Amino acid sequence: MSGLPDPRFELRKVAEREWMILDHRYGADDPRKTVGCVYQVDEYEVEVMWMRELAAASRFMSALEALDEVQRLHERSRATRPISIPHLPPLLPT
Repeated sequence: MSGLPDPRFELRKVAEREWMILDHRYGADDPRKTVGCVYQVDEYEVEVMWMRELAAASRFMSALEALDEVQRLHERSRATRPISIPHLPPLLPT
């Protein structure tokens, strides 16, 4: 990991205590662009309503943590395919 944020995803503030996590892979009129809606529950907690099926928690300490989780899940899904290992036939008994 390079430590730089993935420009594909954006955390956009839409109200005083609300954000949207956007996926720039999709166009502005595509409903898949919105990954999740983040709402601040209290000073130390936000809740996310995911717009996609993600294996992610729904509560985080901050909106940035929710964005980090989306980026982490995306990185994992971009992993390379498994390397095939050649198999040899069984040894014949002697």
